[in-house]
Amino acid sequence: MAGQGGTGRGGGKKRLVAERRYPAAAQAKPKSKTKAKPKRLTTARKRKAAPKRSSNIFLRVIGGMIRWVLRLIWLVLTRGALAGALVLGLAIFYVYSTLPPFSELLDGRSRGSVTLTDRDGKVFAWRGEQFGGQVTADSVSTHLKNAIIATEDRRFYKHFGLSPRGIASAVKINLSEGRGPLSGHGGSTLTQQVAKLLCLGVPYDPNEWKNQSEYEADCRQGSISRKAKEAIYAMAMEARYSKDEILSIYMNRAYLGAGANGFEAASERYFGISSADVNIAQSAMLAGLLTAPSRYAPTSDLKRSQERAGIVLLLMNQQGLITDAERANAKAHPAELSDAAEQRAGGYYADWVMGAGPDFLTRETTEDVIIETTFDPRLQTAAEEALTWVFENKVREGSEAQAAIVIMSADGAVRGMVGGRKLRGISGAFNRATQAKRQPGSAFKPFVFATALDMGWSYDSPILDEPITVNIPGSGAWSPQNYDRKFHGMVTMTEALQKSFNIPAVKLAMDVGLENVRTVAQMFGIESDLAQGPALALGASESTLLEMTGAYAGILNGGSSVTPYGLRSLRLKGTSDEIMGQDGGLGERVITPMAAEQLIYMMYNVVQNGTGARARLDGVEAAGKTGTTQAARDAWFMGFTADYVVGVWMGYDDNSPLTGVTGGGLPADIWHETMTRVQQGRPGNPLPMLRPSVPPQVPANSSQSVSNSGARPNNDKAQNVLGDILQSIFGKKN
Repeated sequence: MAGQGGTGRGGGKKRLVAERRYPAAAQAKPKSKTKAKPKRLTTARKRKAAPKRSSNIFLRVIGGMIRWVLRLIWLVLTRGALAGALVLGLAIFYVYSTLPPFSELLDGRSRGSVTLTDRDGKVFAWRGEQFGGQVTADSVSTHLKNAIIATEDRRFYKHFGLSPRGIASAVKINLSEGRGPLSGHGGSTLTQQVAKLLCLGVPYDPNEWKNQSEYEADCRQGSISRKAKEAIYAMAMEARYSKDEILSIYMNRAYLGAGANGFEAASERYFGISSADVNIAQSAMLAGLLTAPSRYAPTSDLKRSQERAGIVLLLMNQQGLITDAERANAKAHPAELSDAAEQRAGGYYADWVMGAGPDFLTRETTEDVIIETTFDPRLQTAAEEALTWVFENKVREGSEAQAAIVIMSADGAVRGMVGGRKLRGISGAFNRATQAKRQPGSAFKPFVFATALDMGWSYDSPILDEPITVNIPGSGAWSPQNYDRKFHGMVTMTEALQKSFNIPAVKLAMDVGLENVRTVAQMFGIESDLAQGPALALGASESTLLEMTGAYAGILNGGSSVTPYGLRSLRLKGTSDEIMGQDGGLGERVITPMAAEQLIYMMYNVVQNGTGARARLDGVEAAGKTGTTQAARDAWFMGFTADYVVGVWMGYDDNSPLTGVTGGGLPADIWHETMTRVQQGRPGNPLPMLRPSVPPQVPANSSQSVSNSGARPNNDKAQNVLGDILQSIFGKKN
């Protein structure tokens, strides 16, 4: 036993009992301890890195409060954003549900338009809110569509109605220019512009708004609340309509100057073609109008409009919508106005014709109306050029004198009208041809002589030019004077009219009866109140140039009254049925053809050898009469050829006297220049007048047939006159 024990302690043998007592796992324990050390170290490091809670209770409370506030703000913001999104969604949905069908938004005019055509059926003027017809993004020229997108909203097909990038850019520009963030540039998308054009769906109510302008101003206001509503409306539109439908609404409702609403109307107004046919240059000009329609309208300033179009071409090129070559070509060949738009003729005439129909079909029409007129652009141009030439060459520079012209056919059809020296771009201007009532002076005398001729006097009846005094009840004695302050003794009626003697005219008017003279003048169409006393014979009453021209037309046509007219027919656009119309202005007979032919002969002598000599035409027979009022406040020349009657008035709007001007001076010059242009290249037809075998002369025994008051009719003379007329009719005498 002792040996076994000694062997166990000192020898190298293993202890069997101990090996059995400890399991294998226990044998591996040292290794496990070695591997676990890194884990224990890692845990220790973590514990060491964790922040230690401050022992300062005050700091612990402050930190907790900050964390609580941040959590509260986060909760409020997230919940508020969700609530805001819900409210915004509901608002958009509400607006979406109220939006009408796309087709109902294309024509937003509260009034219709009036298109006026000339005697050949060509358009020469427009009035009202012109609308050329509905177009869509697919029906217009591709160039026009591209020009609009390039100019107004290059990202139109990419945004949802609002452009955050555009808004941010606009705010940056506004701040850099010293304005408020929302003042000036708005960063509006094309959809937002459509929302503004639609006035956010609020229709015009005349009971709520003072006028259309006030309503439109409210639609364009830029308050923050208005901008917010505009944004909601724009997003609702994006949900309700397609992009092309929104663009189509814009193209139909945008105002483009000169009364044109929509691109179809503007294409027709400026170029005389459809919006489907406009080229690149024309498209650029139209799109350029969107910035400021009145300022850039080509009818206002063509060069400025072309320069604006050049900027649009650059934008189109930069965005890859046109090539460099296309841009260069369009810039080298800019858009030009059509002939009708270029002339812009007949502004006074158009305003006058608009008054010929009922207001509900003209000035206040809610329909689109077509009015066919008697207007002749060639004659209008002749009158305008004549007026301009005389004022540039014969009137002192800086003169504020005004003038008016009316051109008319013998049946009363008005062919042209100039209501003042302002000739371009006029609408609603004061029309001196139709609105100014002025004294005609001696231009009234033909109606005195017409009355006498119709009652039996003749062109060569003698009349005594001598001093006379007339006692006028309530006014006292009145002694008329001739213009030259002289008395000429016995003269024929032809000479008295030819040289515009006042005393023979007064004596003749009193002989035939002042009431008869008034009746003849009124029947010829002078509707103004006529003077009651003998001064009636000298044109002391007031009349308009249009009335006087119409009355002279009655003399030319053989003695029948006329009603001046310009409207031939009125119909609704798209229909052929006339609502109203007129074929001519001839009325009842006022004087006999015999009296009219004698009077024309007498007036022919006025132009050939009398006070109207400056109106004489080369190779064309003309007749007329001068008129100058007291102190030369008004100067007239009324005359006609076989084809046209032309009346000219000149004076100051404030009724100041003219300096060195009589009816036989500048008015006769204007008449001559007008008719020279009218007759250019056309044969001169003979006047329908008496052609006596010898000029009228005072007979040797004339004192036997003359009383103290003047001439008396002579049956023998009348027979001789009839013989002269028959001779001229059957061609025995030229």
